[in-house]
Amino acid sequence: MISKFVPLAAVLALVACGGSNPLGTGTSGDGTGGGGTDDGGIVSDRVLPPGTASPSRNTSIRRYEAKDAEGNGYARDMKYDAATDTFSVDNLGFDGANSYTRGVAVGSLGPYAVYESAMSYQDDVTGVPISQFTHRAIYGVSKTGQTEFAVVRTGAYVDYGFGGFAYQRNGSVTLPTSGQAAFTGAYAGLRDFKGRSGLEYTTGDMRIDIDFRDFNDGNAVKGYVWNRAIYDLAGNDITNEVLTALNTKNSTTETALPTLTFKVGPGVMDINGEIAGQLSSFVQPTGKAAEEYESGKYYAVVSGTDPDEVTGIIVVESDDPRNDGVTARETGGFILYRKP
Repeated sequence: MISKFVPLAAVLALVACGGSNPLGTGTSGDGTGGGGTDDGGIVSDRVLPPGTASPSRNTSIRRYEAKDAEGNGYARDMKYDAATDTFSVDNLGFDGANSYTRGVAVGSLGPYAVYESAMSYQDDVTGVPISQFTHRAIYGVSKTGQTEFAVVRTGAYVDYGFGGFAYQRNGSVTLPTSGQAAFTGAYAGLRDFKGRSGLEYTTGDMRIDIDFRDFNDGNAVKGYVWNRAIYDLAGNDITNEVLTALNTKNSTTETALPTLTFKVGPGVMDINGEIAGQLSSFVQPTGKAAEEYESGKYYAVVSGTDPDEVTGIIVVESDDPRNDGVTARETGGFILYRKP
């Protein structure tokens, strides 16, 4: 059984007198993904999130965060209802009636919508108010409706809380066998922490380039997230606060948050248009070699006949430079277009 501690201060602060476009977070699939071995299929050690059990280039694909003992992947049945502009999430404790409304202080991060859970729920018998935990959701859907993603996290726990992510392609993809393509767009996410409570927003610009000819055992993919910014839940830009602490702790003179950079190598993309790989960011201490600051994984799916779009999720961790012994985790989503 998994249990997590909630800070007493957070508890005290909380005390107070069918949907459409489902993001398919069921339980099918073994999480290995991949495109088999036919037609130049890939054999590699990469692991895709669970979801579509038998993916194909000709069908829709859904992926969601794997459930584990840390509380990851607990969010289920994420759905957006356009008629009411609400977002619903199942299987997360103390998030009201599972229905999230559009954020008040922060209603959007670039092209992506932000939703927040209710902070109070009444006892169904007595009407006594019950304080709820802080949850936030980010939902993005492409201009064509071909792709979408969602991220749900909470900052109510001392450790990472219970949450999840999902992304999907609503249709097929046609991949060329030669040439290259560039996809650009926006990135947005949520930051939670191990070692303290709290939740923050993050944004950035993003680009992914794909070489469809090489590598022979999985197309080459490179990508970047730059112009990154961090905001508190009230929408205040706290980027400089984090940057100042980073420079002080690492003896660096960075003028912007480090760029997230994909690790390039074979075997990251399969014939179904699914991509999975690693990424990092680096800082440059004065008089020393560059050092890794953040590290993690990215997952994505390509869509369309040209192809037209790339959608996915990034999860990276780093030391929080503002607090000793605290790890920051950033979970972000992106929708990138070949023709913006």
